[in-house]
Amino acid sequence: MTIEGQARTAAQALVDQLRANGVAHVFTVPGESFLPVLDALYESGIAVTTCRQEGGAAMMAEAHGKATGRPGICFVTRGPGATNASAGIHIAQQDSSPMIMFVGQVERGQRDREAFQELDYRATFGPLAKWATEIDQAERVPEYVSRAFHTATSGRPGPVVMALPKDMLKESVTAPLAAPWQPVEAAPGADELARLARLLAEARRPFLLLGGSRWTEAAHADIHAFADRFDLPVATSYRRLPLFDPLHPAYAGDLGLGANPKLVARAKASDLLIVLGGRLGEIPSQGYAVLDIPNPGPRLVHIHPGPEELGRVYVPHLAINAAPARMAAALAALEAPARIPWAEETRAAHAAYLDWSELATPQPGGVNLGAVMVHLREALPEDAILCNGAGNYAAWIHRFYRFRRLGSHVAPTSGSMGYGVPAAVGIKRLYPERTVISLNGDGDFLMNGQEFATAVQHDLPIICIVCDNASYGTIRMHQERDFPGRVSATDLRNPDFAAYARAFGGFGVTVEATGDFPAALEAARASGQPAIIHLKIATDAISPGMTLSRIREGALKGL
Repeated sequence: MTIEGQARTAAQALVDQLRANGVAHVFTVPGESFLPVLDALYESGIAVTTCRQEGGAAMMAEAHGKATGRPGICFVTRGPGATNASAGIHIAQQDSSPMIMFVGQVERGQRDREAFQELDYRATFGPLAKWATEIDQAERVPEYVSRAFHTATSGRPGPVVMALPKDMLKESVTAPLAAPWQPVEAAPGADELARLARLLAEARRPFLLLGGSRWTEAAHADIHAFADRFDLPVATSYRRLPLFDPLHPAYAGDLGLGANPKLVARAKASDLLIVLGGRLGEIPSQGYAVLDIPNPGPRLVHIHPGPEELGRVYVPHLAINAAPARMAAALAALEAPARIPWAEETRAAHAAYLDWSELATPQPGGVNLGAVMVHLREALPEDAILCNGAGNYAAWIHRFYRFRRLGSHVAPTSGSMGYGVPAAVGIKRLYPERTVISLNGDGDFLMNGQEFATAVQHDLPIICIVCDNASYGTIRMHQERDFPGRVSATDLRNPDFAAYARAFGGFGVTVEATGDFPAALEAARASGQPAIIHLKIATDAISPGMTLSRIREGALKGL
């Protein structure tokens, strides 16, 4: 880091400001549009992960933000580099993850000529990011970067996109660094807490739904203490399963895709629904069917760190603008009622969850993915982290795996394919001592599977499990429902994924029978290398409770 007040390039000032804010990792695909930044990173002490595609770099940065609550950082080049990275920006926006993406830009004197790879970043990323901007004046680099950290983390977190004109990065500046960013946590007021206590005292069938970001270990502990004292059923929102211990006697399940019908019915029947941290979007609301819009029906208490989310879809009975950490601490201090009329319902809710998730359901084909998930939950350490993208294979994760630690599941609520491998690389970079598993569909894996090379290059022994059903399975499922028997564009002819791993210098093994998976997992872990376990799964095995054949037959019969 340069001495305060000493002249330096704008690129050096930017890197110094990143260090001042505690940045230890950045992800990039190098580009000549930001060469001065790459040079400034050379002796900065910041670890640089060289990626194979900008979408992967952006997803790694987003995964960092999701896991830490601090902005993940990536650098990409102008034009096609930025557009490649846009998938990661969309994930950060929908998942409420703090992230900052720096993009190279053409020289200031060449703008508006459609110069080589020129792009209007404010127009392109404005709808996707919390803030999209360009730094025109070198002296303002510390100010802009500081604002980026505050914007990405405040209220509902999200992505910031900042363009860096090539000539600006070379200019000399003496501007002082901005003080490090500090998180701001909104807290509930005394009147709001008193109203919530009265609502709980009047309730007979309350229900707590946890979601969103900005959770901390302290908040995790506090919300468990609240559930202990009030003994009310707790569910987690889509891909937020680690927010509550699944073996806690108050846990009712995952209100996501393919949710337990008993859990959905319980949410609909509640007379007090408390939504903490999440937005109650399309998936956890089961297609906006749990509550009426705009007036929910049952009493709704919506607690969210971003005030713009309160009343956006539903008119809550009580709206509280508070971050999960402050709200969970306040809930843990609430006085519980002398008698809890819903205690028996809470026990029934947890029993229903256990019945739903304990044993793998029968499946066609040689590999039962449910049994694989049951083995993973028994064989992996509690602090293992699972990363996945999108596809029907994820239904087995949500139903059968049990996330015992906060932050142990890193997956996109946006349903973005190609996320699992780059996320695992980013997370293993962050936590090299922890077991990191990337779960992928076959089509899902090949969207960013080249980042397996990044894992090999940086000696990151992630384990990628590729669930190969030779199909874009989710789309095939909908296709059979709407156009039974008319398969179009959803079949896949796949490579030998185990050989793919070996070609990159990693470990690869193929599994065609469920009983062979434990040995394959142990061999992958023992190899000490980035690994791919190629699971051969029947195309007909489309979900834990349904096959493609039954979906097709039902559609043909008009059921």
